Amino acid sequence: VTGQEVGTSLSAIVSNPSASGKVYKINSLVVSNIDGTNAADITAEVFKNQTTGYYLAFTISVPPDATLVIVSKDSSIYLEENDSIRLQASAASDLSAVCSYEEIS
Repeated sequence: VTGQEVGTSLSAIVSNPSASGKVYKINSLVVSNIDGTNAADITAEVFKNQTTGYYLAFTISVPPDATLVIVSKDSSIYLEENDSIRLQASAASDLSAVCSYEEIS
């Protein structure tokens, strides 16, 4: 499990290094709005081979004091070597994210 506050620039929450010899199974990706007053937008992408982004969510509004499940056990995804999941918020310090994953050899 890894977690982070989501900033206004795309930033990786989980990365599978090149030549790791592993696949990462992403079990869940959950984003919470920790601002009690304002909504904030989340963008999440799979960054394939550190060159091309594919959106999991694009500017989805997360209401104040609410949680958005982007990936769940019913929709798990796999990251190959040199892939990552990157997040970006519309406002700094409003969103917090947690990603649960397994390394598979």
